Amino acid sequence: MKQKVVSADEAIALIRAGDTVAFSGFVGIGTPEALIEALQRRHATHAALCNLTLVFAAAPGDGAERGLNRLDAPGLVKRVVGGHWGLVPKLAKLAIENRIEAYNLPLGTLSQLFRDIAGRRAGTLTRTGLHTFIDPRQSGGKLNPRTTEDLVTLLPIGGEDWLLYKAFPIHVALLRGTTADSDGNVTMEREALVLDNLALAMAARASGGLVVVQVERSAARNTLPPRQVHIPGVLVDCIVVAAPEQHTQTFATVFSPAFSGELRVPLAEQPALPLDERKVIGRRCAFELPMGGVVNLGIGMPEAVAAVANEERVLENVTLTAEPGVIGGYPQGGLDFGAAINTDALLQQNQQLDFYDGGGLDLAVLGLAQADAEGHVNVSRFGRRLAGAGGFINITQNARRVVFAGTFTADGLRVAIRDGRLTIVQEGRQRKFVRRVEQITFNGREAARREQPVLVVTERCVLRGTPEGLELVEVAPGIDIERDILAQMDFHPLVRAPRPMDARIFAPDPMSLRDEMLRIDIDQRVAYDEPRNCLFVNLEHLHFRTRDDVDRLRQVIEPLCQRLGKRVTLVANYDNCQVDPEVADTYAAAISYLQQNYYNQALRYSTSAFMRRKLGEGLSQRGVAPHIVESTQDAQAFLALLGRVKPGLPSR
Repeated sequence: MKQKVVSADEAIALIRAGDTVAFSGFVGIGTPEALIEALQRRHATHAALCNLTLVFAAAPGDGAERGLNRLDAPGLVKRVVGGHWGLVPKLAKLAIENRIEAYNLPLGTLSQLFRDIAGRRAGTLTRTGLHTFIDPRQSGGKLNPRTTEDLVTLLPIGGEDWLLYKAFPIHVALLRGTTADSDGNVTMEREALVLDNLALAMAARASGGLVVVQVERSAARNTLPPRQVHIPGVLVDCIVVAAPEQHTQTFATVFSPAFSGELRVPLAEQPALPLDERKVIGRRCAFELPMGGVVNLGIGMPEAVAAVANEERVLENVTLTAEPGVIGGYPQGGLDFGAAINTDALLQQNQQLDFYDGGGLDLAVLGLAQADAEGHVNVSRFGRRLAGAGGFINITQNARRVVFAGTFTADGLRVAIRDGRLTIVQEGRQRKFVRRVEQITFNGREAARREQPVLVVTERCVLRGTPEGLELVEVAPGIDIERDILAQMDFHPLVRAPRPMDARIFAPDPMSLRDEMLRIDIDQRVAYDEPRNCLFVNLEHLHFRTRDDVDRLRQVIEPLCQRLGKRVTLVANYDNCQVDPEVADTYAAAISYLQQNYYNQALRYSTSAFMRRKLGEGLSQRGVAPHIVESTQDAQAFLALLGRVKPGLPSR
């Protein structure tokens, strides 16, 4: 039997000059530190190991010395293809100084590309990256003049633009798991994430390359539960058992059973945030959380939203996610970012990004570094700082709604919150609202064209994306618009009728957000369009739990229809609407009654196949013909075909 367990130095000795080496790791989670240290040693003693190409989706690093920051020695690296660069500043410095070839591609697309390399396909075909700096019509993801090869190609298909991300061979995959048996089967029971380990192992094997896996312990053959094996031994060439200090669960936590899903922890014990600018921003963003919806929270300022949601006891009413694969629970921050406690499920990273790309996110809350008058946002590169896009492009281009969260200025900003008012004690030296962003990571003009709702939330105001550019819509109490907002911007946003930010955001006590989210408030969700004789009802994220909830819906719609004195066309949005089984019959009876008495026709739409089926069954059983479609676009096409209304539904 082939002996697969070797030392780190023996495994790394198999790497040759010019190889393409791919790494697992998300910050410190899954980062094979022992193998990276051995690679650093190998180059120091064997200068012939040079001109490597490093590939990673997320950044395996701590922003200082660990992870891939160890590999900045002269001559070692020729090219880097990375998704997120912010935590590998030593490699980023080489890219900025034009000393290596360097690319920044979307994290999610790189994850998917590993899978396509594994299948020996030409590359990954996607619309993700269009109209950003990834688009070949801008920079094609190239980071400096030294970088000339096109890894991204624009392809017109069916009258639409697509991007093809070119496949390339992976000669070595350096991965990490928990336990390996003597056959090389690898489990990940103590890891906080599973990441792209399987896809990377298969990509290296399809390329005729090597797979090396760092683990913390070994086991005898045939002793690992097959369902726990994430990397089968047939894909693994070498196993390296690392020292404990080289195999911490994250760069901040040696090991937490809550991160690995071994236990669930009482969320009430999690600390609340102090009332500062971070909490103010987190609170305002929390007002956007969709009841029953799926949400992505980015790194940095958006991490505060999870803390606020926990303090307000609404975590059970939304599903928070993070791009490396976390579904549900309480996502963590700092160097624990990517891990979560009390999760519902853990996916592979490429699977999570498939879910995001397919429209699975109701809301994304992401960071803000620069924004301009057109609503373009830059989080990837400014001056000599290279942060990289990470999962930002996949997330923002495909989420139904986007909130960008960050302080209004940076570098030295100090604020005070007293008596419900915000005061700028010291203004930041760096402006974030600039005349033109240095790099387009999010295209505001394209978002407006697609009618994607966009908010920009800061500690002192809220702006909204419009077809005409950013509009100031909310102002914090105590803030002077001219002095504290307009004078700190390189452009003037639209200013029409800004309203005060909610006073609860600036008070020391919790905001009672849970009560507000659970309240059935139909009044604000019904609108009648007289020219088109259409009644629009938005039930998105409502949860009907009791007969009173159902009665409330009828009590709002019936008097309105009676006042009109004629039948109307109903268009109802059921996205993420929930009807408990205990009131399902009551609900179906109520909407059947309304349809039979007040509608000449009704169109309902929901992305949930379960909701479409249950609603259709309930109506059909009562002799009502259901017209239930999947999306807003389907509803527009249906109504246009009937000639009842012009295409285009009112915004939510």
